[in-house]
Amino acid sequence: MQLDQAVNEIEGFLLWEAEKDRARTRAEAFCAGLPWLTDTQRREVELRYCQDQRDTSQAYLERIATRSAALRTEYEGVYRALRRRLITAFLAGTVAVAALVAMAAVGMSAR
Repeated sequence: MQLDQAVNEIEGFLLWEAEKDRARTRAEAFCAGLPWLTDTQRREVELRYCQDQRDTSQAYLERIATRSAALRTEYEGVYRALRRRLITAFLAGTVAVAALVAMAAVGMSAR
C-alpha cells in the first residue's frame, strides 16, 4: 500500500468518525426537544436518528465520489488535449525557426 493511499484511508476513517459523532450530537439535541420521551424511547429515537443521518451522509458521499471520478476523467481528457496542442504548437514553431535559420544560412552563403 502506498503512503498516499494509507493517508487517504486514515483521513477517510477520521472524517467518518467525526460524521458519526456529529450525528450523535444532533440526535441528542433533537431528543432534548422531546422531554416526554422515556429513557428507552429516547435511546431508540437517538439510534434511529443516527442511522438515518449516517445513511444520508453515506449516500451523499457516494454521489460526491462518483461526481469526483467523472470530473477527474473529464479534466484529464482536457489536459491531454491541451498538452497535445501545446506540443504541436511548440514543434511547429521549432520547425518554422529551423526553416528561417536554414533560409538565412542559404541566403548568406549565396552572397
